[in-house]
Amino acid sequence: MPEKSAHRRKSTSGVSSLAEHVLELLASGQAATRTELAELLGAAPSTISLAVGQLVSLGLVAEHGTRSSTGGRPRKVLRLGGSDGFAVAAELGGKHAHVGVVLPGGGLTDVSTVPFLTADGPEAALPGLAETLTALAERHGRERLRGVGLCLPGPVDVASGIVTLPARMPGWNRFPIRDWLAERFEVPAAVENDANCMAVGEHTVQPAERRQSIMVKVGTGIGAGVIADGRLYRGGTGAAGEITHVRVEAAQDTPCSCGNTGCLETVASGAALVRILRGHGLDVTSTEDVVRLATDAHPEATRAVRQAGRYLGQVLAANVNFFNPDAVYLGGILSTLEPFVAAVRSQLYEGCHPLVTEHLVIERASLGADAGLVGAGQFALQRALAQALQTVTDQPGRRQHL
Repeated sequence: MPEKSAHRRKSTSGVSSLAEHVLELLASGQAATRTELAELLGAAPSTISLAVGQLVSLGLVAEHGTRSSTGGRPRKVLRLGGSDGFAVAAELGGKHAHVGVVLPGGGLTDVSTVPFLTADGPEAALPGLAETLTALAERHGRERLRGVGLCLPGPVDVASGIVTLPARMPGWNRFPIRDWLAERFEVPAAVENDANCMAVGEHTVQPAERRQSIMVKVGTGIGAGVIADGRLYRGGTGAAGEITHVRVEAAQDTPCSCGNTGCLETVASGAALVRILRGHGLDVTSTEDVVRLATDAHPEATRAVRQAGRYLGQVLAANVNFFNPDAVYLGGILSTLEPFVAAVRSQLYEGCHPLVTEHLVIERASLGADAGLVGAGQFALQRALAQALQTVTDQPGRRQHL
């Protein structure tokens, strides 16, 4: 298989894109041998062996035992050098934060939910969260902490590490959250929006052959993360997956949080369902209330949830036809409702070409509520690896061919 031209280029940091990809695949657990790396990266085995050999010499990758193979000699198993490290991560909600420890390969431990009032703003809310994450790090050995990751319910400018124009995070706009975390913990920090974190987290634990997928998070709002050729696809300005503001006929002129009218969010999100059910005289104040009623088979709530799933499925169908993914994963609190999931699935089969749905997997995220947490931790570990690679290759005489 010909080597992809992208792997011959240097990245913007001056470090080989191929070396970064190798470290990323090993960190996420998607590959553990040179053969698997060559297959996933579309690179010649000799090219992979050279890159791995250089990473081993730099101490960033280590060989750890062998794995038997059919019809050939045993393959050496690769792992990250010093892979006893970990990241601490948090996924922010409106009133709570989901926190935990993320290990290389996507392992997750010490998961809990703690109070966190996003509406208080970053200066008031972040110190308490930092104390919680510090306690987690100290429990596992602060000297082995490699990074800290944050999963946010709003748009993130990844290059600068700030939140940009978040509809549900008052007081957070343009706050330098990544720098704040890096300074507080003295390790690399990563911040990313929730849909992208969930997409990366779920991709980490799915079969390696599922190289293209769409993760849709449906909670109070709606977001989507796109995995293309095994990597998160951000788009030209980082806004890939922004399906929540697609215009839908059923929404008519209903005002949306983005300032426009008629967006998908106004008829298919948790916030929309609260508004719709309150209009029918039901006592609901949150998406959790909607889920509780639908779980109890309340007829009006169930009907509304099913209709929301249809609207989402209609918008998704156009994206699935265009992108032809291997899988569509559903996450967020509304994905816990079978009527909602069934309606989305039905619309996809109805609205997509048979060739597109022939082998399409449509299912709830296997990681459930932990998908975003795993993704945030993976982003942090990858950022730590990239910085470590940059550091060692910047040393005189160590650039070699990376």
